[in-house]
Amino acid sequence: MMKSWRWVLLLLVVPIWGCDSGYSESSTVGGESAQTVAYSRPAINAPAPEFRLMDLDGTVHSLSQYHGKVVFLNFWATWCGPCKVEMQAMEALYQDFRSQGMEILAVSVDQQGAVVTRPFQEAMGLSFPILHDSDYQVGLTYGARTLPMTYVIDRRGVIRQRVFGARDWNGPEARKLMSELLAETYQAPSEAM
Repeated sequence: MMKSWRWVLLLLVVPIWGCDSGYSESSTVGGESAQTVAYSRPAINAPAPEFRLMDLDGTVHSLSQYHGKVVFLNFWATWCGPCKVEMQAMEALYQDFRSQGMEILAVSVDQQGAVVTRPFQEAMGLSFPILHDSDYQVGLTYGARTLPMTYVIDRRGVIRQRVFGARDWNGPEARKLMSELLAETYQAPSEAM
């Protein structure tokens, strides 16, 4: 019989279902093939790559501004069925943990931007930030070839989990993971004088 932690790992690693992100593996990005970029995902226990993206209101968000919080970074699209399925569970998780220092950054790869994400957000009743990566540069940096794809980043900016496919983010395993990460002590770097 497997130990319970192995079940948690299995549930968080093995995809339930997902969508192909829709970009061609033969396309190029900055002289590099998308396939090369897509398979160079940041590693677990490595610093999360910095990015700057705009939300629905035109406010720019950078990953570094959330240093000191646990960041749930989710790549998704309105046309992705499994992405839609997990959004309500993400909202429930957000409502329960945001006051403890958790933030969800939902990065939409929809090329149409706010035209399609704003009605989606309103219809789903989502309160976490929806960011736009319509040129798919941040998605490629994170190797998000299949949607949804989620990274859980600790308070120090280190990637602790990478999850392919949709999950029940309001289930006991995800809630336990979030509680454990939020309970880790964090000391902000001191300012140099």
